[in-house]
Parts: sequence; structure tokens; C-alpha cells
Amino acid sequence: MPACLSRRDVLRTGALAALSMAMPSVGRSAEVKKLPIGLELYSVRNELPHDFVGTIETIGKMGYQGVEFAGYFGWDKKPNELHKLLDDNGLKCCGTHTQLNTLVGDNLQRTIDLHKTLGNKFLICPQLSGRTAQRWLDNAKMFNEISQRAGEQGMLVGYHSHAPDFRTYDGKTAWEIFFDNTRPEVIHQLDVGNTLDGGGDPIAMIKRYPGRTKTTHLKEHGGGPDAPIGQGQIDWTTLLATYDEFGGTEWYIVEHETSRNPLKTVKECLDNLHKMGR
Repeated sequence: MPACLSRRDVLRTGALAALSMAMPSVGRSAEVKKLPIGLELYSVRNELPHDFVGTIETIGKMGYQGVEFAGYFGWDKKPNELHKLLDDNGLKCCGTHTQLNTLVGDNLQRTIDLHKTLGNKFLICPQLSGRTAQRWLDNAKMFNEISQRAGEQGMLVGYHSHAPDFRTYDGKTAWEIFFDNTRPEVIHQLDVGNTLDGGGDPIAMIKRYPGRTKTTHLKEHGGGPDAPIGQGQIDWTTLLATYDEFGGTEWYIVEHETSRNPLKTVKECLDNLHKMGR
């Protein structure tokens, strides 16, 4: 999902310091985990309406192992065909960004039924509103209830970070208020680029909520609008080691929102992650 603030050309001083200083506390000898890598389909939102099948085929040929949906372009009406399309291209559904209204009331069951057909257990809300600490406490209570209902059918519900989630209320960010007050089953879907945009510290958040970052968005920060992962200012060695040691992460999900040639850039992101041993 798009960050709510414009990207900066350089990291905030505090976040950059946190990334570099975190290395001593992350075991260099920790086992590198070869996790599957998916693509958030918002990255190719302009290509999908024109050639949905061809774009999915291209993503599979690149070597991605999964896709996370951000809209279905009508394919949610034929979920068995969509599952077959993914399967034919060596892809799994590794999540969905689905609006809050699809997770409440009777809509939750419809969302669960769709994703059971697609073989996906991760239902991620991409954005919430809240301008007070109490509103974020209310959001947390709501997600505890949704998570409980979804969990009864083997599904996991989560929330995805954007820059405004790191505004503070009485010294604590909205993100922390929310996750400090949700049950451990609520997925902590950190978006690295968005978190840094908001002045947050992704390493600190992964450590603060150990085992809860089941899926995460890998997004570069700095380096220009077309910079793929590995060509910005994030210390990926430290960050990925933190996921390995603390995150409980099951999927890395690449997202790139600003490229003038999205298919080329998301291929470069994947290639660079492979060069890092991922």
C-alpha cells in the first residue's frame, strides 16, 4: 500500500543509527533462513487490469514463490480458477490486503471462504484510522475479536504499517498502542520503508513483538524512486538477520510502489535478495 507521506531521499538520523547500532545485538552466526519470497501485487497495479494472466505468469517466471493480493480485478468471483492460475505458475497466495469492512460482520466469513479456496491463511488490513490513543485501543479491541473469530477457522488476521502509525500519543506510537493491546495471534506486518518514512525503527519493532512478524513487507528506503531493494540506504544484512532471530517470519513480501518500470524493478528486488543469500 502506498505510504501516506512522501519518500525522503535519506533516512532519518535516528532510524539510521538504530539500524547500524543494532548489529551487535543480532547474532552474526545465527542461521540464515531461506524463506519464501512473495510479491505484493500493488507493485504491479497498473499492469494487472490490462493483462492479469500475463502479469501473473511473468511474476512466476521471475522466480517469486507467492503473491499477496491488493484487489482481485474480478477474479474473486472465480476463486477456483484463480487458485489454478497461481498453481500453474508455481505461486502460492501468501496473503491479502483486505479492507476493514471485509473483516467484520458477515463479510468476515466470505473473506475466509475465499482465502480457504486460495490456500491462504493471512488476512491483513492495510490501513486503520485513529487520532487518539483511545481510538487505537478501540482498534486493538476490535482486532482481538476479529482474530478470535478468524482463528477458529485457522486464519490469521494482521495489520500493515504506514508512516502515520508512528505518530506518538503520550510518548507511545499508535503502532505500539495497537500491538501492545492485541493478542499474540494478530500479525505484525511491518513494512520497512513505510516504518522508516514515519520515523519508526523496524528493528526495534521486530524485537518488541517477537514471533509476531509472520509476514513482512521488504521495501527500500532512500536511493531514488526506482531504487530496488539493495540500492538504497537500508542495512539489509542487519535487518534480515533480525527477522531470522526474532521475527518468526514465514514470508518475505517485496513491495515497490514508485518505479517507472515496475516489472523490471521487482525482478531486480528479487535478484538482489538472492544475492544476499535469501
